[in-house]
Amino acid sequence: MPIIPDSKNWTWVLERPCAECGFDAATITEYEVAGIVRANAAAWPAVLERADVAVRPDGSTWSGLEYAAHVRDVFRLYRSRLLLMLAKDDPMYPNWDQDETAVVERYNELDPAIVATEIIEAGSALADAFDAVPADSWHRPGRRSDGARFTVASFAVYLAHDPTHHLWDVRARP
Repeated sequence: MPIIPDSKNWTWVLERPCAECGFDAATITEYEVAGIVRANAAAWPAVLERADVAVRPDGSTWSGLEYAAHVRDVFRLYRSRLLLMLAKDDPMYPNWDQDETAVVERYNELDPAIVATEIIEAGSALADAFDAVPADSWHRPGRRSDGARFTVASFAVYLAHDPTHHLWDVRARP
């Protein structure tokens, strides 16, 4: 499984560039996130066409297929969380265990062609949802059960790091 930065201390993503992938939240705005999501989703089919897509580079790192399935699910999850933030006042998001999901859904046994289609669809749906955020709703709050609090704007920028980092993980660039 990939090593995910401390999810309880989520603000590092917004406060400083990622030491690994170079993502710098200070260089983007919430209005750019839809384009970032679309470009990211469009990059994954090439990863999923690789002959070694289901091969893990070592015992502690996901394969390209596993990363792609995770990003697909992140796009789906963040769309539902975004819609929840827009519909309710300060909602708490349902918990999601990404590692358990990877095991239960057998990410590394999925059909790469199907994941390629699904990641484009999920990325497009999420990008469309960000494009549709009313101008006066970027300040709406939401929170995770671990205490992390977001506005729609900080949530958007925070999200942009995850798929960007995972393309870096598989050494692909949008």
